[in-house]
Amino acid sequence: MRRAALALSLAALPVLAGQPLTYADGSTKLAGYVARPAVIQGKVPGVVVIHQWMGLTDHERRVSDDLAKLGYVALAADIYGEGVHPKDTGEAGKLAGTYLGDRALYRRRIAAAIERLKAQKGVDGGRVAVIGFCFGGSGALEAARGDLPVKGVVCFHGLLGVPADQPPGSITAKVLVCHGADDPYVPAKDVAAFQDEMRQAKADYVFVAYAGAVHAFTQKEAGNDNSKGAAYNEAAHRRSWQHMQDFFKEIF
Repeated sequence: MRRAALALSLAALPVLAGQPLTYADGSTKLAGYVARPAVIQGKVPGVVVIHQWMGLTDHERRVSDDLAKLGYVALAADIYGEGVHPKDTGEAGKLAGTYLGDRALYRRRIAAAIERLKAQKGVDGGRVAVIGFCFGGSGALEAARGDLPVKGVVCFHGLLGVPADQPPGSITAKVLVCHGADDPYVPAKDVAAFQDEMRQAKADYVFVAYAGAVHAFTQKEAGNDNSKGAAYNEAAHRRSWQHMQDFFKEIF
């Protein structure tokens, strides 16, 4: 009886120890979330996860937990600031627009998350990646454009528009873009301009378009109605997650 109770209690122990993590960009307090494998031997790669336009939600926490299951230490970053949570999509659009309109500020917030992640116990600071979703996917690309200290970046259904003030130059981080082939928010001209940017920057990039997928295809909260422009797509979600894992094996 006692053995059975002990076995049950051990089975109920959490595999991961996800927890809130506060840090700062100058005087701005940021409230992130860190997840790590239950056991770390030596140093492991770290992954920064950048949220979509509604801010840090359970979606990014789940992604961080899933990354920890793969053996990485993951930090779900807070771009907007502690206590800043858009109440609706209208407010989210304005808030996200602030950072997309001020790339230097956006990159600084991402850099703050990278530094906080590198300071975590067990993280190999020389093996760090940034991934992001929608607004955060654009942020992952900004990490590459800004030459932040990362091995690679992964953009999931992010906006691909090339900043007008982006100076020509090389991109050293490897880039993976996971794109919904039918995403109405990313017109063909933006895709072409992005790919041209990557060629001019001599970037090592991979661009994957998933048939039948629209915006937000990794997010179950988006529903399944493609006509709305944003919808979950199980196949695209599963395939893009596998493509990310293959990418990480290569860069790490």
